[in-house]
Amino acid sequence: MARDPRTSTPMPLPGLAKVFAVLGDESRMAIVRLLLDGRLRTAGEIAEQVSLPASTCSYHLTKLLNAGITVCKADGTLRLPVLRREDLENSFPGLLDLIRERGVQPQVAPGSPTSAADPRAAPAIRSRPHSP
Repeated sequence: MARDPRTSTPMPLPGLAKVFAVLGDESRMAIVRLLLDGRLRTAGEIAEQVSLPASTCSYHLTKLLNAGITVCKADGTLRLPVLRREDLENSFPGLLDLIRERGVQPQVAPGSPTSAADPRAAPAIRSRPHSP
């Protein structure tokens, strides 16, 4: 018989500026886009799916947890990061839709190529289509 996983006590949601600061990292944005589907995954599964080393993924998951963007469900010895969808939608309406639909544009350093026509320009990161 499967047990219902326990959930960690969520951190208070920060202000919009803090949320943007945390989500301003491409790796964390990729993790949030992945978690939007609501499926439970281990940190190792997340790392594999967003193509990050496990230690780097763990760092970013900790940042998301400490910012209150995710909570951690415990199922036995497993720890499963979960996006606080409802809280985020209530506090920042439309933010998750924007993340899902548009993905994140990479930061462009001053003097870097910015035109999509320029072959040296960094490609935009595209989100995968959302399936309900």
